[in-house]
Amino acid sequence: MHTQYEIGVIGAGNAAEGIVDGILRQSVLLDDRIIASDPAEVRRELFRNRFHIAVTDDNRQVVENSYILILAVKPQVFREVCKGFADLVRDDHVLVSIMAGVSTATIEEQFPNVNVRVVRAMPNLPIHVGAGVAGVHPGKNATDADLLRAQRIFDAGGRCIVIEDESQMDAVTAVSGSGPAYFYYFTEAITAAGEAAGLSHRQASLLAKHTCFGAARMMLESDDSPAELREKVTSPGGTTQAALESMDKHHVFEHIQESVLAALHRSQELGQ
Repeated sequence: MHTQYEIGVIGAGNAAEGIVDGILRQSVLLDDRIIASDPAEVRRELFRNRFHIAVTDDNRQVVENSYILILAVKPQVFREVCKGFADLVRDDHVLVSIMAGVSTATIEEQFPNVNVRVVRAMPNLPIHVGAGVAGVHPGKNATDADLLRAQRIFDAGGRCIVIEDESQMDAVTAVSGSGPAYFYYFTEAITAAGEAAGLSHRQASLLAKHTCFGAARMMLESDDSPAELREKVTSPGGTTQAALESMDKHHVFEHIQESVLAALHRSQELGQ
């Protein structure tokens, strides 16, 4: 079926903003082939002014006139949102969900009158700068072509990997979906330590950010594992060893693992 728009975005929040930015930046689609809906006028205006795409506060308009529907609403409200347009969903629609914790089966249940094709995805915030990573998993009715379309959307914002076992999507959420926040938190901490050691905020912030950037780039471009790279920085009896021994003493490694697992458990709760 021919539609006015290739992609309709339901929920114009931060995550959707990054997705649309990648699609347009990589010329996956032109701006006249995308529409977004949101109840907040400020978000609609942002999408209109930044991306020059069509916007509306009517989800039904998006569903009626789009082929791929990106569900970018909060998991806590998605059932009510879907109820508002369930009668309009067609067999040729592809629903791409970025909702944490919500399984493809749960989404399919909202549309009992069609064999709805769902692809579940979990992108992360660096999609805004073309450095995101997303995990995607196809629902039972999704075709190989549907999965490829979803991959193309998220590859535009960085890179994308296919997750074969849907139960692992909660782990994707905990590791990479929430992961940037852990990294920012760590950067905040070493910036604060730099200030405590006498550096200005600007100096400490610049050193911390560029150190993290350089370390991340080395992990991506080097054949060495993170553990091997850490060892290369750690001279026996030196400053780095002193820092790492303090982290070991305070069980920082274990605490980080526990925190990631807390995110995993919350993702599982959101799907219930």
